[in-house]
Amino acid sequence: MEQIIAIVTFDFYALRFTFRAIDSLYFPQGKSANVLRGGFGLIFRKLACVPQCQDTRSCELRTSCAYARLFEPSAISAGPSGLADWPRPFVFRAHHLDGQTIPRGEQFHFDINLFDLEESSRAYLALTFAELAREGLGPGRGRAELLSAEGPRLCLQLQPDENPVQRVKVHFITPTELKSGSQLVTRPEFSVLFARLRDRVSTLRSLYGAGALEVDFRALGERAAAVQMTRCDVREIEIERRSSRTGQIHSLGGFVGSAEYEGDLAEFLPFLRAGQYTGVGRQTTWGKGELSID
Repeated sequence: MEQIIAIVTFDFYALRFTFRAIDSLYFPQGKSANVLRGGFGLIFRKLACVPQCQDTRSCELRTSCAYARLFEPSAISAGPSGLADWPRPFVFRAHHLDGQTIPRGEQFHFDINLFDLEESSRAYLALTFAELAREGLGPGRGRAELLSAEGPRLCLQLQPDENPVQRVKVHFITPTELKSGSQLVTRPEFSVLFARLRDRVSTLRSLYGAGALEVDFRALGERAAAVQMTRCDVREIEIERRSSRTGQIHSLGGFVGSAEYEGDLAEFLPFLRAGQYTGVGRQTTWGKGELSID
């Protein structure tokens, strides 16, 4: 009897939000996603939460609330590896707007990769951004009109490539911060990069998708350590934002550039492909850690 091999996939929506500028809009360099971030949570909560909700963690309607699930996700009981605060199930893709001024009447767009597959999630995102655009975006609070919010459901296979892959080049498009243990690293060694990608894809799939990956994480990590970085051309970028709510300064910086790797890469390539959509490292929700591969 022919053996049936289960196909392991990573599913998500690649959404594009298209707008027309009612007023002139400006997106500061390095802060385009931060412009979109401003007001997003407040409007989302106003649309999705019941008026009497004071705390999403203790709200009895939390399990059915789109705001709690997408913007303040947390475990009812211990999550994977004891996670209390879950990663938000979406990432912004807006770096192409950095430093851009959108004239009145012109169209512009940004993308969101959404890992929560609930039907209501896409609807609430569209409602939230339509209202946010009406209230105004950017330093001048320029208004815009949401024209469309659509995109396909993608299904990436996580099985190793059938053909040998010996070399890969990874481009770190937006500032990236990777940790090894509790320390930030300045060079994206493959073992560290893969470990963070593996953990991120597995966690998102476990919390919002088909379930946990049934793989030997330790063995994968040991094999990843055999992959060599043959070239590293990265530089640090320093960008900061000030919270309008607390007045605190937060870093948006990290390294950008590229690195080349060599070794037996076939089983790692699917995670690198998925990482192009999930991002890697800290603050990926707001656009940090975006990468592409050659």
